[in-house]
Amino acid sequence: MTCEAFRTDRAVLSPAPLYWLPLVSDDEQLIDQALSGDSDAFGQLVRRYQDRLFSSLVHIASSREEAEDVAQDTFVQAMQKLSTFHRRSSFYTWLYRIAVNTALYRQRRHRPTASVDSTRAATGNDPVDQTADPADRLVREERAAAVQRALGQLSEEFRLVLVLRDIEGFNYQAIAEILDVSIGTVRSRLHRARSLMRHHLSEHQSGLRKE
Repeated sequence: MTCEAFRTDRAVLSPAPLYWLPLVSDDEQLIDQALSGDSDAFGQLVRRYQDRLFSSLVHIASSREEAEDVAQDTFVQAMQKLSTFHRRSSFYTWLYRIAVNTALYRQRRHRPTASVDSTRAATGNDPVDQTADPADRLVREERAAAVQRALGQLSEEFRLVLVLRDIEGFNYQAIAEILDVSIGTVRSRLHRARSLMRHHLSEHQSGLRKE
């Protein structure tokens, strides 16, 4: 199986649907097929996890475009390294660890400055509930923007652990594996991250009251 099995542009995130292929529900079976040289099987894995991975990466990357690039690189690397997946964790946990390492490498290489505007742009626009009261929609949008602003103020290590636990829902063991730290470190970072989030959100609320 070679990297040429998938185009190395952003189209890898949306491979053409293969309607004549039966969908396989079990990751293990798809992995076995991919390791046997079936690139279509890996394509099913991409389609299975691309949306979830991208949605999580927008909270980590500096922009939606960067999140797309990280997701693209992640799937290409996963395809190349699939034989090194020893199945001690779920495929998605292994995939996410590649994504985190890729995101960190790219951030440390480019060191972009994350502004409030770029943080807001990274999340895109939430679907608008047309039946909701306009005032309620505005409150929700402001709350979401405040959360994203607070996330953007966190350091790399705190933002990552918060996204992994409170957005992705990984357990402590999986987070420890992804970040290559102890469970104790995960717990302490998460406690500190949540404390900082509360502080930043409180500051935001105080600022609104003064306006």
